Amino acid sequence: MKKQNIIKSNIDFNRIINNNKSYRYKDYIVYLEKTDASTYHFGLSVGKKIGNAVMRNRIKRQLKAIIDKNNYEKGINCIIIVRKGILEKSFAIMEEELNKIFENLKIKKENANEK
Repeated sequence: MKKQNIIKSNIDFNRIINNNKSYRYKDYIVYLEKTDASTYHFGLSVGKKIGNAVMRNRIKRQLKAIIDKNNYEKGINCIIIVRKGILEKSFAIMEEELNKIFENLKIKKENANEK
């Protein structure tokens, strides 16, 4: 995932979370904001209850790899918050669930295999 496509500021996180509806899935909470921007942005949040810093960073790396494999619609800001049940899941299951989430929210482009 490119650095320009990452949401890091606390102000942006708070704005997206407070002003938009949440979509709850098994081990994820997703907040989606539509914008007029020409790019998409993702923010990841893995809380301290998930594990130590090594585990949290591992999960964030895996999520970034899954996000990087697809093409997305322009003009979206998406926050993904991870719950504790993620620890029992393999990478393949995480990828399958996130792709299903993106398809349900209609933010994934149809030609996802082309880069």
